[in-house]
Amino acid sequence: MPRFSVIVPAYKVQAYLSECLDSVLSQSYPDLELIAVDDCSPDACGAIIDEYAARDARVRPVHLAENRGLGRARNAGLAEATGDYLLFLDSDDTLTPDALRAIADRIKDSGEPDVLVYDYARTYWDGRAVRNQLAGTLTEQGPAPFRLQDRPGLLRVLMVAWNKAYRREFVEAHGFAFPQGYYEDTPWTFPVLMTAESIATLDRVCVHYRQRRQGNILGTTSRRHFDLFEQYDRVFAYVEEHPELARWRPELFRRMIDHYATVFTKRNRLPRGSHGEFLRRARAHYRRYRVPGTRMRRRNILVRFGLHRTFRAFRLVSAVRRRTIKAAVKPARAVRTGVLRLHYRIQLRLPVRADRAVFTSGAGPGGDPGALEEAFRTHAPHIHTAWIARPGHEHTVPPGPRRLRPGSAGYWTALARAKYLVTDDDLDPGLRKRPGQILLQTRQGTPLKHMGLDLQERPAAARDTDFARLLRGVDQWDLVLSGNRHSTLTWERVLPGRYTTLEYGAPRNDVFQRATSADVARLRASLGIPEGAVAILYAPTHRDYLRTQHPLLDLERIVRRLGPRFVILARTHGDRCPEGPRVIDVRDHPSVQSLCLASDALLTDYSSIMFDYAALDRPIVVHTGDWEAYRAARGTYFDLRTFPPGAVARSEDELIDIFATGHWRGSRSTQLRAAFRQRFCPYDDGRAAERVVRHVVLGETGLPPVVPLAERKPVPAACGRSPLATVPQPSDSLPVTERR
Repeated sequence: MPRFSVIVPAYKVQAYLSECLDSVLSQSYPDLELIAVDDCSPDACGAIIDEYAARDARVRPVHLAENRGLGRARNAGLAEATGDYLLFLDSDDTLTPDALRAIADRIKDSGEPDVLVYDYARTYWDGRAVRNQLAGTLTEQGPAPFRLQDRPGLLRVLMVAWNKAYRREFVEAHGFAFPQGYYEDTPWTFPVLMTAESIATLDRVCVHYRQRRQGNILGTTSRRHFDLFEQYDRVFAYVEEHPELARWRPELFRRMIDHYATVFTKRNRLPRGSHGEFLRRARAHYRRYRVPGTRMRRRNILVRFGLHRTFRAFRLVSAVRRRTIKAAVKPARAVRTGVLRLHYRIQLRLPVRADRAVFTSGAGPGGDPGALEEAFRTHAPHIHTAWIARPGHEHTVPPGPRRLRPGSAGYWTALARAKYLVTDDDLDPGLRKRPGQILLQTRQGTPLKHMGLDLQERPAAARDTDFARLLRGVDQWDLVLSGNRHSTLTWERVLPGRYTTLEYGAPRNDVFQRATSADVARLRASLGIPEGAVAILYAPTHRDYLRTQHPLLDLERIVRRLGPRFVILARTHGDRCPEGPRVIDVRDHPSVQSLCLASDALLTDYSSIMFDYAALDRPIVVHTGDWEAYRAARGTYFDLRTFPPGAVARSEDELIDIFATGHWRGSRSTQLRAAFRQRFCPYDDGRAAERVVRHVVLGETGLPPVVPLAERKPVPAACGRSPLATVPQPSDSLPVTERR
């Protein structure tokens, strides 16, 4: 007897069926049977199911002689099921990796409940994944299992069969089955939840619910949406047959009326001319099943009184209002833009203010501009600083500088009159840099991938880059900050201009040398890293030549194989982040340097974070599984596999072996990191920002000398162990240079 019976009905889904079946058969928990039901599909679904059955004995094909619909097809699979627990999965959806293992563990931990409810995420054609808005209802806090009266909010979760696991004996004992017609999940979900003696929840996305552009049954225009009335008749008939469930009538009544209002107000769901009939039937159900004293939402008044014409009038008024506002917005924006342009021109005629500095960064207040802003306030306190708070980063701006909103009058005043403009990104294209202003460009790290003019040979990565506009921006630069000789030579070639290069180091990494053991412990505690755990910071690069960013590593599998001592701080790209008890999502953390300090090792592929992390002198592991594809699409300045900052893994299994055997911090990895650090981190001694301010603002020539690598104090270890030894380096190889 298998642990799980996964029932997949299939009808006209040949394009998605293989992905669905693969998501089940590739689960790390293999104790299952997959019952695939061909609902007499006219396409290749039946043949695909037979092919999978021939390859995998866990697949049990069921072919129906005639099309019965989704509910009856599920019943056919239900009749064949032998597993302890039943799961339903629609054939255009998929299980997430390790979902069955998580479900099995939760079932065991919660005492074999009748029903386990888990979470889902809607996935879209463009790669977005949006988690269920009611995910908080599925919290695992509190006693488990429980009954529905302990967590009545579960009735508000999407009424579908595929976000739950059902104990088969419970289903068979109560004779639950799916009816025919649309909305067949409604008379299944409500009775099951109300009847269950024990329920548990799993706060984890286990299903990716595909939002198809076309072909979604509930999104089609059809009179079959009238089936909803019969489905709720079945729900209330079940309550009549079981008087002990009468306490749920008010909540069922609210859910029913809200469901009717949703279907009625959805565009293109009901056929033209049928809205009045739908509303009349809804009003009849309102009167039939109404529970006196039940509070209703305002929009449900439409159903209560059958106000079809009133609704149409309100919709017409709303449409007119939207169009009026839209027509007025464009002229208003044009007037505002004209006023701001005039304001900027006036400010350009006023004197440049030597005591003003403006900072901005494409990645938020961190990075080199953030470190330099702090250094301005420390070493040149007479300079008043301001920060351009880009949309989405307003809450992360530190308390020191004044905030500037892009496009505001204050923003244009600052750009016109501040003497110092510091950025690692492109400034406003409308900027006219004046004589007397100094524009300091810090860039965003040491380049491994091709940048600037080199992207002309990489159209997949360059996309719509306007190289002429890029060079016009370079022409405004006065100073470019560089962290090493490699960066200096690269920037001067791929971004040619008349600027001066300051090879002073990376100010953003100064914090590494100033951090104390208490700082590191505080950061780890704030991230939820268990005491004594080995924290691996996973920070892959963004593949700008791909439309969507898919995770290349199964982080849950990695930490499971490595054991409870390891945790992963996941700083991935895209809307999806791997989930698990020892995978911590740090995508929204405002400070990359804080994440570096809190971790014991870095796991990356081709991200420039490796050059910063090397300054910490902590282990780095590089995963190069798609190196050839990445190098062909983006181009690189050296072969990372022949000159790596540490151990190199070419596959996920190799990566696991590197950490499991301790090779990640072995002597060979230490030697590789020492050579990498000497080449790319010669000036990262904690005083890079100070050198910039003293030279650029204070005009000093006798700058603080660079501390040789061999003499630098070790950065406090992340989890309390003694840090790895620092490899001595020749002190005469670390000059402070200014290059033109």
